[in-house]
Amino acid sequence: MLKTLSLENNFSPPTMGKCDVLLIAGEHSGDEHAARLIQGAIKKYPGLAVCALGGKAIETAGAQLLFDLTASSVVGVVEVLKNYRFFKNIFEKTVAWIRIHRPKTICLVDYPGFNLRLAQRLVDEGIARKGGGKICLLYYISPQVWAWKKNRRFKMAELLDSLAVIFPFELTVFADTKLPVTYVGHPFAQADYRLPVRYQKEAPTLLLPGSRKQPVCRIFPLMLQAWEHFLFLQPNARAVVVYPTEAIRVVLEEAMTGCSKKVADSIECLPIPMNGSAIDGGSALTSSGTMSLSVALAGIPGAIVYRAHPMTYFLGRMLIDIPYLGIANLLLDTPAWPEFIQGDASPEPLAKMIRSCRTQTELAEKAGDFSAQLMSMLSAQAQETPQDWLLNRLR
Repeated sequence: MLKTLSLENNFSPPTMGKCDVLLIAGEHSGDEHAARLIQGAIKKYPGLAVCALGGKAIETAGAQLLFDLTASSVVGVVEVLKNYRFFKNIFEKTVAWIRIHRPKTICLVDYPGFNLRLAQRLVDEGIARKGGGKICLLYYISPQVWAWKKNRRFKMAELLDSLAVIFPFELTVFADTKLPVTYVGHPFAQADYRLPVRYQKEAPTLLLPGSRKQPVCRIFPLMLQAWEHFLFLQPNARAVVVYPTEAIRVVLEEAMTGCSKKVADSIECLPIPMNGSAIDGGSALTSSGTMSLSVALAGIPGAIVYRAHPMTYFLGRMLIDIPYLGIANLLLDTPAWPEFIQGDASPEPLAKMIRSCRTQTELAEKAGDFSAQLMSMLSAQAQETPQDWLLNRLR
């Protein structure tokens, strides 16, 4: 049962009396990437005044958090429609805040369903530069137009002043547009970045159901059932469930109340490490989001698991034509991490997959090879750092 979201408070005015940058990041991964961006920018320019619709990572990095948009993140047509009034309310409040406080620059971070609509509105109202206004519209981390909705790149060129991409091949994707595009490197390939997970052969199996409540509610019970089947084969096995926020931890613990004591006792719940340390895993079941790329870059053998609302899945199959859900599989153009999606996602095959990952050394070797290929793709020399890209366009 989907719950509707609520919005109670109005957005605050800038605490410094001005806003140089308004950041908008609607998902946990975008919040983390935006936090690194703004932390680097503030370090270079301490007087930078940043406001944000984002999450706790952006706030910790030094931005004034107007609204925790990541706490309201949903995915899928049905889920969005269920909460249409909520998102329309946020959207209108965001536009009203921008009209009043006029930030110098707005930096949109991924989250295209909201952010591209906002860009269109700001251009239509003459607030953004492309509409005759003064506010510069930047976009950090492009929607995956190379995978689906390819024509969006032309609309983006009509609305945006600059785009920073994190995959080097994206420069060619936008080559037939007039949009200024800069390759700033992938956050995971930066020298000071540490993956939150690490491969260790004898370590527990990682269960990584994601960061958004609705998908977690559908995916995690399936992972638990698969783990229960695996325990019949390996009674002393251990698993670790990794969660990004306390809200997700509550969802996970509620799901585990329906497990047997044996299953519950075999699982440890840990927060995503934030201090540069990593959680060891010998195999993994992961959702198709950002964590699946972390698993791939760490060379952990495993599989991608995904279940959506049946109507969301049906509409998605009609509207989106991509061969894989996992970003690593899309980049490698092969199912390096097998995908168990919707009807194909059932406990027995997943349990067998865990066993294969833990007993067949060639799977770990292949995962290591794929990891090296991915890191090579993501390690191309950037044209600018993300913070320099932002600050140079502020000037």
